[in-house]
Amino acid sequence: MSVHELRRKSGDSSEKITINLGVVDLGQIDLLVQEGFYSNRTDLIRTAIRNQLATHADVVKETVTRKAFVLGLEHYRRVDLEALQSAGEMLQIQVLGMASIADDVSPELARATIESVVVLGALNASAAVKAALADRIH
Repeated sequence: MSVHELRRKSGDSSEKITINLGVVDLGQIDLLVQEGFYSNRTDLIRTAIRNQLATHADVVKETVTRKAFVLGLEHYRRVDLEALQSAGEMLQIQVLGMASIADDVSPELARATIESVVVLGALNASAAVKAALADRIH
């Protein structure tokens, strides 16, 4: 089976998250922004996250290798899954980043060919396919 890298549209390369901060932390962030250390709150938060990821980069790499995760973006096409079905094989999706299942993949084909899904990041698939795989998504 061949898996193809998905190229995201410009402006579609991030996920929105929501965090709750205490008022003291938020005040300190606003002070650093006001003093010109960061252009805005988001700039400080992104910088802090990147610094933490850099601090733990070795652990991430070791875990990705140990757990056989694919690092990055993976796209699963209908033709790929049909080839697996013809061969009588099942797919274990393990991605750190984003996994995408093509829109033309039916829920039946997904259940017949995808044994398990572990995605640390984002899973893009139709609502019907996600529902069909709900008991296999970890």
